[in-house]
Amino acid sequence: MHAFWQVPSVPLVEVRATFEVVTPPASPWLYFWALQASFQRGNQPMGAGHFGLQHHPDYPNNGALNWGGYRHGGGELAGSTSSLGSAVGNVNTSTFRWEAGQKYQYRIARSPQQGWRGSLIDLRSGSETVVRDLWVDATHLSSPMVWSEVFAPCDAPSVEVAWSDLHGFDHRGQRVDATAVRINYQTEADGGCSNTSVSSRAGAVVQTTNQQRLLASGQILRL
Repeated sequence: MHAFWQVPSVPLVEVRATFEVVTPPASPWLYFWALQASFQRGNQPMGAGHFGLQHHPDYPNNGALNWGGYRHGGGELAGSTSSLGSAVGNVNTSTFRWEAGQKYQYRIARSPQQGWRGSLIDLRSGSETVVRDLWVDATHLSSPMVWSEVFAPCDAPSVEVAWSDLHGFDHRGQRVDATAVRINYQTEADGGCSNTSVSSRAGAVVQTTNQQRLLASGQILRL
């Protein structure tokens, strides 16, 4: 399930989204909830990166945090090694214990060292966890979106997550808010489910599995 941001067409140097697992997974399958942005150098596409929490059965307490991406034309982006460590030795996916019902802010921004940094802010404590840097020589970000990638069967127990406060910053430090999102679902022909649903609640974009679909693919959801 994708939610493509409707934002003014300006180069962004940072994007953020607040995320909460409202109803956590109860099945032993991989769930990945990410903020994604494309990398640009001027008008040249440089690839894209996706940052977010995972319910991952191969990690302690199913807790993982991923910051990875792909070069334009194919192949994974290289990057630094996270100090968080990885239970399975995956450089993109770090071990991280997260809590359902807790709000986190995802942040993709320029690294003060090299490339672009993914970090997670615990909105309860205010602490920020730096995951790693992706080494891509981009001048700005574009085409932000948030999505749920679910590997569980369509009839697995329902899972619900909420996205809110979708915004970025331009080169001048001006905040740029998403005013709406365009909804997209993977088709059944491509392996998607017919019972995934996107809706709105209290200003948040809610993505739910194993529920009657409320809004169709392509619809615009105002924030």
